[in-house]
Formats: sequence, C-alpha cells, structure tokens
Amino acid sequence: MPPEASTVDHRALLEEERTELVAKLDELGLGGAGLTYDSNFADSSQVTAERGEVEALAATLRETLEDVERALAKLAQGNYGVCEDCGQPIDPLRLEAKPAARYCINCAAKH
Repeated sequence: MPPEASTVDHRALLEEERTELVAKLDELGLGGAGLTYDSNFADSSQVTAERGEVEALAATLRETLEDVERALAKLAQGNYGVCEDCGQPIDPLRLEAKPAARYCINCAAKH
C-alpha cells in the first residue's frame, strides 16, 4: 500500500511565520516603543544611515506580516489559496513554499 500524500498545515506555517516576524521586529526594537539611538553618538551620518537600513528592513517585515495576517484571515473565511487577481486556485506547491502568497504564479509575474 503506497504511503499517503502528506498534507501541509498552512495555518501552522503561517502562525510560525507570524511569530518569527514579530520576534524579528522586537529584535530591531520595533515591538512597541520604536527605534532608539544613542543621542551622544559622534557620527550622526552613520546613525542616519543605520536608521535608514533598519527602517527599510522593518517596512519589509511589516509588509510580510500584513501578508501573513491576510492569509490567516482568508483561512478563517474559507477562501485561502485563491488568487486575488484571477480567482484561480494557487498551486499547492507555491503555497507550501510561500504560505502567504496572494497570487498564482502567472499573476505574481505581472506584479
């Protein structure tokens, strides 16, 4: 008897990703109070550059977190895995690789 195909628990993958993203934002000092820098630091241009890098990373993390939250809401609503552009099902392998995917591979290429 052949082994049964394994099913992917997308909710668990998404919740794990959400936990990791929140932890990364916390590590950057963005969990609650926001960014803090030493006001006595001698090289203000370096602080400005570092702040820009951290803020860019934080924006990417927040955007990814929003995608994960959106995907979890879709799971709750029963419309997870449907492309937001064309309405076709998103390939299960794509969802396994990127559980928060909003688009099928064809529509993602357009974005």
